[in-house]
Amino acid sequence: MLTILFLGDVVGEPGRSAVIARLPELKRAWALDFAIVNGENAAAGRGITPRITIDLLRAGVAVITTGDHIWDQKEIAPFIDTEPRLLRPLNYPAGAPGAGTIVLETPKGKVGVINVQARTFMQPILENPFPLLDAAVEKMRAETPVIVVDAHGETTSEKIALGRYLDGRVSAVLGTHTHVQTADEQIFPGGTAFLCDAGMCGPIHSVLGRAIEPIVTRFISNLPAAFPVAQGEVRLRGALIEVDETTGRALSIRRIDEAGAPPGQPTE
Repeated sequence: MLTILFLGDVVGEPGRSAVIARLPELKRAWALDFAIVNGENAAAGRGITPRITIDLLRAGVAVITTGDHIWDQKEIAPFIDTEPRLLRPLNYPAGAPGAGTIVLETPKGKVGVINVQARTFMQPILENPFPLLDAAVEKMRAETPVIVVDAHGETTSEKIALGRYLDGRVSAVLGTHTHVQTADEQIFPGGTAFLCDAGMCGPIHSVLGRAIEPIVTRFISNLPAAFPVAQGEVRLRGALIEVDETTGRALSIRRIDEAGAPPGQPTE
């Protein structure tokens, strides 16, 4: 059995510091074999930098997925080709830097990860993910049946459709992007674990990880405003999945909602 931890969107310095602080302990406590983190908001709430990528990998993250903010930090484009464990969505047009898939070895066998971006209410609008997933999954299954898909998208319907479409062909489809953890964790009939959105790793007294007042003011006034990352208590949210490494079928999935500070340390 493979135990895989998937953590939702990491928001700014509070989120990434919490992941770095807690992940080694969680790996020991849960006997993790593999950890995946969505890092597209890890740099001041938008994008990711080479330095942050390296810090997360050193903390024990196996693969970092992203989404529509992948290019927000200008230094990431020349870096992403040098670090295959940092993924961008699979459905960028041909010629985009980086890759949307990776297969890595573990002591219990290979694990594949696919990063894809949905299209409804998303910018930029990328290629249709469904046929691209067909090709990517077929190729990956020649190496391993254990495949985890990060479905980065806005609407529940599109992420559920992706999960149903891939049922029986991948081990898990886990949604990201909205920063709000959903309560629909389940295993589909074909053996694919699903969660519509993993939630975020970031400050909970916030609006999606951002300071509350500027966003409320923006909704009231419609005037432009900066949205700084919030401070205070951080929670790590995501999913823990157990997978049969011989078949790739999910055996269990449960939501994760962990304190951002190690036990015995203050949360703010």
